[in-house]
Amino acid sequence: MAQHKSAKKRIRQTVKITARNKAAISKVKTLVKKVYATDDKAQAEILLKEATATLDKQTSKRRIHKNTAARQKSSLTKYVNKLSAAK
Repeated sequence: MAQHKSAKKRIRQTVKITARNKAAISKVKTLVKKVYATDDKAQAEILLKEATATLDKQTSKRRIHKNTAARQKSSLTKYVNKLSAAK
């Protein structure tokens, strides 16, 4: 257990930051799954826009690596574009 005042504070901060990061990443994963779950082109485009915005926001806060976000956005865009070709 931490003895110094500053170490105790770092523990409190780490707990809060970890919870915030976990919630943000969970939100991203949920939005990505929603895009893949839909078969409707119009609905998929709306969800894609929301997922892309969230990915960009979390990338700017360095919760997700920029290349990971780029790869996910590319994959989601390909999926949505393929929906129009199939329908």
